[in-house]
Amino acid sequence: MAGGSFQVAEDYLTRFYDGWRDLMDNKSDPRTQGFPLMSSPFPTIAISLTYAYIVKVLGPKLMENRKPFELRKVLIVYNAAQVIFSTWLFYESCIGGWLNGYNLRCEPVDYSYSPKAIRTAEGCWWYYFSKFTEFFDTFFFVMRKRYDQVSTLHVIHHGIMPVSVWWGVKFTPGGHSTFFGFLNTFVHIIMYTYYMLAAMGPKMQRYLWWKKYLTVLQMIQFVLVMVHSFQLFFKNDCNYPIGFAYFIGAHAVMFYFLFSNFYKRAYVKRNAKEKAALKANGHANGAIKTLKDGDVPPTRNGQLNGSANGFHNTFSKFTTEMCNPALNTTTRQRALVNAGNK
Repeated sequence: MAGGSFQVAEDYLTRFYDGWRDLMDNKSDPRTQGFPLMSSPFPTIAISLTYAYIVKVLGPKLMENRKPFELRKVLIVYNAAQVIFSTWLFYESCIGGWLNGYNLRCEPVDYSYSPKAIRTAEGCWWYYFSKFTEFFDTFFFVMRKRYDQVSTLHVIHHGIMPVSVWWGVKFTPGGHSTFFGFLNTFVHIIMYTYYMLAAMGPKMQRYLWWKKYLTVLQMIQFVLVMVHSFQLFFKNDCNYPIGFAYFIGAHAVMFYFLFSNFYKRAYVKRNAKEKAALKANGHANGAIKTLKDGDVPPTRNGQLNGSANGFHNTFSKFTTEMCNPALNTTTRQRALVNAGNK
């Protein structure tokens, strides 16, 4: 009995392995098989898991007894390089198709060896490679002890992207699903420009009022990707692999809700509390003015002072605990030098 069960398990494993090899070797795009890291998804998965371990465990431990690095010049150069890299990737996606003949309704993958098709496939690989370079966003946060920026959203977003893009490069390096990279590289041009300016210091503060609109832009990006992907469920007249439409669309939905929740916490709720605090401050100032003019009986002086002090303590606690730590007085200047959450 035991021997028979072992034989059945062995047969299942053999079939699974044979099916896996058939998928990797015979059903993937042969043009990208020789590209670095394309033979198997496991090296990419290992790199992404290592990234998560470094930024959440190893990095903070190594920095525990060290002073934070400033890295101001490094950040300026790094973000400038990312702007240039993203601009080139966006240009390649435009020339590769999205401003050069691609159909927004449905675009098949060109598996030929034509110069345009090969250029598009290579551009897809470089987009995949760019997801590894973005790990340095988080590494720099850890080196500067900006652990408030190493949020779950940040780590999930950066850690999952190389693995997700790997499948696209392996099986569909071109066509409909590259719309995500087309939009994403454009967003990254704007995003890294912001971080480069922020790294230049307090003198740039007046020009950085539009930070929250970066998150809005990212959410718009995910909505457009959702619509673009899910339209194939109703009509797929270009025979695009429908599994990848599900795959890209599901990622867009997940990231939309993650970024939407971040936006609500970072801006909507914070603004509502700030308005409530300002309104309370106005009432307190009115009461103090009335007392100053002599309209309030002296017997209420102690009660009024107690209320004003209570408001002051509440507002102080609010600004310390509820606001983004980067906006606190003690860290304001450092936050302007360091980029915000990416």
